[in-house]
Amino acid sequence: MSKSAVYRGSKMKKLMLFGGLAAVMAAVSPVQARDYEAGKKKAEEVCAACHGPDGNKTITPDTPRIGGQYYEYLVHSLHAYKKGARENAMMSPMAKPLTDREIKDLAYYFSKQKGLVEKY
Repeated sequence: MSKSAVYRGSKMKKLMLFGGLAAVMAAVSPVQARDYEAGKKKAEEVCAACHGPDGNKTITPDTPRIGGQYYEYLVHSLHAYKKGARENAMMSPMAKPLTDREIKDLAYYFSKQKGLVEKY
């Protein structure tokens, strides 16, 4: 086998590896799994009664402000409520019926809201 054939084979393997990695990265990219408008709609339907429309107008002092919270934290918390790893009389039943997609959309929506900027 000539050196040029070996070089072409090596180059082809690198291209295939790069292409495969790019496909995997695109498939697991969290950006693809977030929809601001869907999160806003679901928040209006499910969350606004307790947390307010933007996550910053809570109905009780014990209800957390979730507007501006980190996306990853919100996803983690909602999954924990859904699975029962974290329990709350109000949140557990609200989170259980949510799909993974709805959780990501809600987390994305609330993470993009303006958070608390001064102490209350």
